[in-house]
Amino acid sequence: MTPPRSRQIPNRIRHGAAALLLAVTAALLAPGVATADEPNPPSPEPGSEHGAWAGHSLEDDQAPRITTSVPDVAGGSVAGMDVSGWQGDVDWQRAWADGARFTYVKATEGTGYVNPHFAQQYNGSYDVGMTRGAYHYALPDRSSGAEQAHYFVDHGGGWTPDGRTLPGALDIEYNPYGETCYGLGPAEMSDWLAEFSNTYRDRTGRFPAIYTTTDWWNQCTGGNPDFAPNNPLWIARYSEQVDPLPAGWTYETIWQFDDEGVFPGDQNVFNGDVAQLGRFAG
Repeated sequence: MTPPRSRQIPNRIRHGAAALLLAVTAALLAPGVATADEPNPPSPEPGSEHGAWAGHSLEDDQAPRITTSVPDVAGGSVAGMDVSGWQGDVDWQRAWADGARFTYVKATEGTGYVNPHFAQQYNGSYDVGMTRGAYHYALPDRSSGAEQAHYFVDHGGGWTPDGRTLPGALDIEYNPYGETCYGLGPAEMSDWLAEFSNTYRDRTGRFPAIYTTTDWWNQCTGGNPDFAPNNPLWIARYSEQVDPLPAGWTYETIWQFDDEGVFPGDQNVFNGDVAQLGRFAG
């Protein structure tokens, strides 16, 4: 397997713990947008134009789910969320009042989909005081890692060293439209991920975070441990425990622990305190 090229490792947080109360979620629907590159936008549901979202493949992937309890962890943490076109325009003042302090917002998918609510979600969260970042839903069977990294940066996925913008995140999980590993073997998938990661680093100065599940990563990359030194882990696991982590990582930077709760969209915790979140944002 081909690991990412050797680069300077970006600022990362120290291992901490996480905790967050759960409640009920609000979700609004909104149409997606296709571009000339890909006339027919991805459609995980019949008749849907929203595309996929972070955690789309988890419903049948992980159990048991937690909806009435708190993740079994302790210590300092920061509550957060992630949203996509499915949430429509978000009430950021309400999310802030409910305790959310950071968010990831879906920007793009493949090379033909842009979240039509991206500006409201990305700028609105920032305007109320949140630390925010953008994520890209990867479709490795449709175009190269470099092409998708450029598309992501060109449509909102860049990074600014202002202390409140998170590095972009690459969402790579079970294929919502076809074969589990997108028709790629472990070495090919590792090459694709490395190309995306290094291209994003060339464009922004930061390595992207990687959003994934342990099962997908270990299956589709063959348990490649070589991304852990450079790419912060945003782990998706709907359970009372975050472990086990994908091969190579010894701690998670962000844990998405449920797809419903007090905030719109998915529920997350940052593995550290507010000061560490600021250092991670850079």
